[in-house]
Amino acid sequence: MASFSALCALVTLLAAAGSVSIASASVADAGSLSLNSSLLAPAAPPPSSVLPRKVLRPAGVGADVPHRVSLGCAGADDIAIEQGPGTTLPSGIPSYTVEIINRCSGAGRAACAISGIRVRCGWFSSVTLVDPSKFRRVAPNDCLVNDGKPLLADDTISFEYANSFEYKLSVAKATCVHPPADTSD
Repeated sequence: MASFSALCALVTLLAAAGSVSIASASVADAGSLSLNSSLLAPAAPPPSSVLPRKVLRPAGVGADVPHRVSLGCAGADDIAIEQGPGTTLPSGIPSYTVEIINRCSGAGRAACAISGIRVRCGWFSSVTLVDPSKFRRVAPNDCLVNDGKPLLADDTISFEYANSFEYKLSVAKATCVHPPADTSD
């Protein structure tokens, strides 16, 4: 009976640690334990937190071939906003570092230029000055990035702000800039 208790304790410990999944177990009689073979199978690995750089677009969006990655500009879908903790100010107010990235993977940097980037930003404000040419609130829940100028492929706008809480920032609008037609003969 001591081995039965030890086995139950081991299975419980392994299940709590996430290394096995408990499917079924039964006691046939007072002295034996019958285990399902799936009891000792490893548990499913945790989902990955790494996001792909480019996602597949639904059929009919941006490409002639369904379910392929388009190499052209996709506007707001190509803009990523990453935010994390910055340096805490001497006054104790936390700061946050923001990166706004053009992740377009087009034929060239200019072919993936995106302008007029607008961000949902609530009542964004900062204790420290944020360069208004990089990021500024123009109305409630409407912030302008890079003075509205184009952000080329793989370019990043970075800034840091300080406030008692982190603002939830998300892309509201962005427009692909198509290079002018070549007029040289």
